[in-house]
Amino acid sequence: MSEGDSVGAATEAFVAHRNLLFTVAYEMLGSAADAEDVLQEVWLRWAGVDLDEVRDRRAYLVRITTRKALDRLRTLGRRKESYVGPWLPEPLLTTPDVAEDVELADSVSMAMLLVMETLGPTERAVFVLREVFDLDYDEIAQAVDRTPATVRQIAHRARAHVAARRPRDVVSPAESRAALQAFQRALETGDLQGLLDVLAPDVVLLSDGGGVVHAVRRPITGADKVARLLAVGWNKVGAWTSVEPVQVNGHPALVLRRDGGIHGVAAMRIEDGLVTGLYFVVNPEKLSRVGRETALSR
Repeated sequence: MSEGDSVGAATEAFVAHRNLLFTVAYEMLGSAADAEDVLQEVWLRWAGVDLDEVRDRRAYLVRITTRKALDRLRTLGRRKESYVGPWLPEPLLTTPDVAEDVELADSVSMAMLLVMETLGPTERAVFVLREVFDLDYDEIAQAVDRTPATVRQIAHRARAHVAARRPRDVVSPAESRAALQAFQRALETGDLQGLLDVLAPDVVLLSDGGGVVHAVRRPITGADKVARLLAVGWNKVGAWTSVEPVQVNGHPALVLRRDGGIHGVAAMRIEDGLVTGLYFVVNPEKLSRVGRETALSR
């Protein structure tokens, strides 16, 4: 293969699998900005590969992406240690097909990404590659530099860990939309009882301002505390803030706009028709992917 043909073939393969590679990196990192950085590193590595020696280009690219994401994940872990207030994943405005793929939507939901934050780097990589992308143990072993037998053990531990913490049931899109609409209506009208009706008794609110903008710096737990906080907060900002329902990370969410710009995102975890988790991302450094749709794939 000539040099020109090789570059063209490398570019074609990378572009064909780019959405998949971004999804792998994002699910491992919870950060679109870091996932994009990983993809740049993957391209530089991939551009120098002898394609005649590569039997499965998709598997090879996923392997490079996983290794680069693992390196970045360890660095990201050190950054999170000094993060101001709760750290939340970077929200993505997703295309409609993401919501239609129930398993993919579940894996990229804010609630699931927070659960995966409780896994170690290698456990997270193994869980993502096995449970989301259905790679076989031999492929995963090559990606994480472990034996297939060890990968099986890691996958078993990670699966049990996530199962104990993930939402109990898959919520239908209609049920999610109904809860979102009830929440939005109560918020915009300042209806305290309406908020209490849609919030689960043990609801948890997390707000990520990253120390850049004002945000609640500790989790707020309980329907009464959360409802009163939201009602008071909306009384202060509601006059110049608009709310728009959107699809974020494959699930119904709200975008808060102020002065023509995006002020924040409110994503939710919904179980049995009630909001059990509220995730407000207002750190402006994490809002760049809410203004345009991001394509994800498996």
